[in-house]
Amino acid sequence: MLTQTTSRVLEPSDLDAALAVLDRDPVANAFVTARVQIAGLDPWRLGGEMWGWYEDGILTSMCYAGANLVPICATPRAVRAFADRARRAGRRCSSIVGPAEPTAALWQLLEPQWGPAREVRSRQPLLVTERMPDTVAPDPYVRRVRKDELETIMPACVAMFTEEVGVSPLAGDGGLLYQARVAELVGSGRSFARFDADGNVVFKAEIGAATDRACQIQGVWVAPEHRGKGVAVPGMAAVLRYALADVAPVVSLYVNDFNTPARRTYDKVGFREVGAFMSVLF
Repeated sequence: MLTQTTSRVLEPSDLDAALAVLDRDPVANAFVTARVQIAGLDPWRLGGEMWGWYEDGILTSMCYAGANLVPICATPRAVRAFADRARRAGRRCSSIVGPAEPTAALWQLLEPQWGPAREVRSRQPLLVTERMPDTVAPDPYVRRVRKDELETIMPACVAMFTEEVGVSPLAGDGGLLYQARVAELVGSGRSFARFDADGNVVFKAEIGAATDRACQIQGVWVAPEHRGKGVAVPGMAAVLRYALADVAPVVSLYVNDFNTPARRTYDKVGFREVGAFMSVLF
């Protein structure tokens, strides 16, 4: 019998209740929803635990605790419970990321034990669109990356990640996990790029998280020598066309508020702001 308010690690039998919580915000929760739909709630398959918070015996909030710590529909009381559990477990994640308000509250409680962070990005606008722009023609040369092009796309992915996060994804395990993730996206047809005549990557992006209700574009990158030449806007329009046609009716992404060129690009393609994320990087 559950007490009136309690937190616990969810089990595979809690899947329906967990999906119901995730479904309350299909855009913000797309990353975790995609993982849960594939792996269920078994920690070994999921790559982490799913913590649940119950009010009056009903699951109302969750927190994914894996490589990232991600609060999900988390109320203030749930955030306190998740912070207590995280403190007891010790920091195992490389980042805390999620909707700005609960993420900020979670970090405030964890910072005395877990701080200092390497970087805190307190406001990352969450953007969405459901349709193609009227005024932008998609780049006809942006296409799906083939499996035999994995070695060509990998350096661009590493460069993007290092530029965006501030550390190389090849550190630690030599990049095995990161290479496997890139290969997975290429293999599932969710990696896109434009190549020049010599086969070098000019533009690239991926559809990272994908559910039947929403998907999330990530890893947008233009080769430094091609920046400022109008490559990104038609490139994004091309990826958006694939996403809307083949993946989900709503396409989202989140962007650093200080990244003015990227924000301008997304505005031109028709994305609008619907909320904000926050990231704490270790």
